[in-house]
Amino acid sequence: MSTQDRAGSTDRSGVPHWAQHLLVFVIFISIWEMAVQFNWVSALILPSPFAVIVAWWDLAITRGIIWGHFFTTLTEVLVGFIVGATFGIGVAILSAINMTFRRLVSPYMVALQVTPRIAIAPIIVAWLGFGMEPKMAIAAIICFFPMFINALTGLMQVDHENLEMFESMRASKWQIFRHLQLPGALPVIMAGFKTGISLALIGAIVGEFVSASEGIGVLIQRFSFQLLLPEAFASLIMLTAMGLFLYGLATFADRHIVFWRHSDLVNKISRRMRAKNAGLAGIKPLE
Repeated sequence: MSTQDRAGSTDRSGVPHWAQHLLVFVIFISIWEMAVQFNWVSALILPSPFAVIVAWWDLAITRGIIWGHFFTTLTEVLVGFIVGATFGIGVAILSAINMTFRRLVSPYMVALQVTPRIAIAPIIVAWLGFGMEPKMAIAAIICFFPMFINALTGLMQVDHENLEMFESMRASKWQIFRHLQLPGALPVIMAGFKTGISLALIGAIVGEFVSASEGIGVLIQRFSFQLLLPEAFASLIMLTAMGLFLYGLATFADRHIVFWRHSDLVNKISRRMRAKNAGLAGIKPLE
């Protein structure tokens, strides 16, 4: 395998990956534009890409009205995710270290999972009012269970030989948790972060659909009811960009918290440490 292949920049065809993705995107947009221009699809159902770009420019640049809604939704998602993830991981830790607690909460966790969380959105709004709080609560509730189940699964997957070694050294429960269970569970927990933050976004949008005066969900609903499809699609693009940004944050955290799972990052850290140690010893590091 070549260096370029290992870096992921090209494949056997020699065409850079970014060029391949750009080509697929251009083909997709071209087919979309042709479908509208040749009346294969009604513009009332699917607006042209050009109309969507014009609508986005008007909403984001000319009038700038979309940014307040964007940051409202982003705040709801982040706060809801932080609350849901904190409670999910906290309950998972207690369940992993205490069998009695796990047995007592298990029925309620199953009941929460099988209950459609979207169905309780109107009840949450009735409890908390029409501000940002119910959207945060819905986002937290929806992302709670994936964080709980991922964290619990990771914490329960303990290597028995390592556990016996820790017990033979008379390690305390806290030492076993800190040095064995938690490091082993981090990859699964970080995978839950990616799922949870996506579900938190869904929860916030559902809450905005139920009742809200601000947010990207409000704009999409408002423009759709008015049959302003280009504006609705432009708002949807902003929502997609938000989802990609949040997923990117989760991926960044995964790479730097669970760095030992990424060989390129491990090699980078190793080179940095070798250079540092060689500098302290007055030795020129090998390239």
